[in-house]
Amino acid sequence: MTYNFDRFLRYDEMSEWLHSLAAQHPNLLTVESYGQSHMGRELLVATITDRRSGEHHTKPAHWIDANIHAVEVTGGVAALYIIHHLVTKFGEKDATVVEALRTRTFYIAPRVNPDGVEDALADRPLFHRSSVRPWPWRDGHRWPGLHPQDIDGDGRILTMRIADPDGAWMQHPDEPRVMIPVGPLGAPKGATRYRLLTEGVLENYDGFTIDQPRDPAGLDLNRNFPAGWGVDVLGSGDHPMSEPEILALVRAVKARPNVCGYNAFHTAGGFMLRPSSNLPDSKLPPEDLFIFKKFGEHSTPLTSYPVHSVYEDLTWDKSRVMGGAGDDWAYDHLGVYSWTTEFWDAIYRATGEHSPTDVWYVGPTPTQDLAVCHWSDEHAPGSYVPWRKFKHPQLGTVELGGPDMFHIWTNAPGALLRAEVAPHADVAIYQAMASPRLEIKLADATSLGGTVWKVRLGVANTGWLSTTVTQHAKQKKIVLPAVVEIGRTDGASIDLVEGEARVRIGQLEGRSKVLLDGGSMSDGTTDRHLHTWIVRAKKGTVLTVSASHQRAGSVSTTITLG
Repeated sequence: MTYNFDRFLRYDEMSEWLHSLAAQHPNLLTVESYGQSHMGRELLVATITDRRSGEHHTKPAHWIDANIHAVEVTGGVAALYIIHHLVTKFGEKDATVVEALRTRTFYIAPRVNPDGVEDALADRPLFHRSSVRPWPWRDGHRWPGLHPQDIDGDGRILTMRIADPDGAWMQHPDEPRVMIPVGPLGAPKGATRYRLLTEGVLENYDGFTIDQPRDPAGLDLNRNFPAGWGVDVLGSGDHPMSEPEILALVRAVKARPNVCGYNAFHTAGGFMLRPSSNLPDSKLPPEDLFIFKKFGEHSTPLTSYPVHSVYEDLTWDKSRVMGGAGDDWAYDHLGVYSWTTEFWDAIYRATGEHSPTDVWYVGPTPTQDLAVCHWSDEHAPGSYVPWRKFKHPQLGTVELGGPDMFHIWTNAPGALLRAEVAPHADVAIYQAMASPRLEIKLADATSLGGTVWKVRLGVANTGWLSTTVTQHAKQKKIVLPAVVEIGRTDGASIDLVEGEARVRIGQLEGRSKVLLDGGSMSDGTTDRHLHTWIVRAKKGTVLTVSASHQRAGSVSTTITLG
């Protein structure tokens, strides 16, 4: 199957593509299920690493997931593209990718919410915020009011407009496909005012009022993580990890303690968002804010995406903060640098100016809307639909048209998908390569006379970040210390004259420490540890010495006495 990353794949096609790619690259890529969705679909995770240099769990790793929100399918394309990029560039002997897969592991879950995405991509789509499970009314009762759906069978959910002298909207004077708000002074003389409704059907219409019964907008899987979870958070679920998709994801990540970084792919806005969602920057370790900034200095020039704090920059009402999000969980509970990437900024593509940080609350300005409409006519024709009459089953004659939000505002148009997501492969590799990594730099044995030997093991963290990864993890003691160990290759017990066979050696700094030393250019060796054992064994005995850390990996070598 050929996939050019210019369209959105349905679940079965995505699964087929993943398994086919894994069959072509058995030494690099494996695909497995880490759980099942609400409707029983397998939740797939791809593991990418060069197995010749070690199994996936022996190396530091970077985690990516996508499509937790049903309509945000550009993120899933990005996840699949990164998988393809890694295996393809490895085959082409790209030096950076070869080194990344030799020394690191990537775990990529391209579709956290396959049920919701399948509805969004259906021939007659249904749009959910996230999960398809009825909530908070578990019987799925259809309350009176508007229920969005594709009523004319054209594969799109557009906007219905109804002429109404009290309507809040009117046509843009230069473009009838663009609707603009009616201001305090009303519409200009002769202008028609309209009431706008999402395309859909009405349940128990009373002929006068139209409710929008989205109480409270359904389950949001990205509010169901245990960090900051609360009953007052919209769509948070019955309790933390009440939903099978989130319980499975949390267990999958926790089962891989070598994960050193986390990125969740969403749309839209063209931002890279960092924690926290519920705390001001003054409550976070300044060292971590500094490193977040350094990552942003690398990613923004590649992608054009600015970096924002969710709380500081994107929270409209600081008294009503978001909780239960995946990136907050990864930072708060795992202690790793975590990101939410919001792909695609239609305003930026049309105007060259980034979407304002309040765009999720107030929407685009009429000028921005008009610019996107005209830009799409050239780059994504059909994205803004001329109004046409339609006989609605409850409302009578309405008009259907306006922007196809799913294909122009929420997601990148198909012709632009690949170009939009491609730079994020380099971002993922960069962040993976920043992780800590244990290496053995010294291993020797010196005779002390007779059958007594001094054995030395020198280990180093050759990664950029410390073995704790974040200062938050260090302060909260989230990460276990590194361990060194000695034994015999023949399985016999080791005769130690001095010391223990297995020893905790603490944490090791990374190269990033030099950026936080106040300009000092005297490094020291906080990235290294030298351990010594005194053993009794015959000349010719082969010993194994090893070092391991839950995040920085596992390494070992042998020493032949004498």
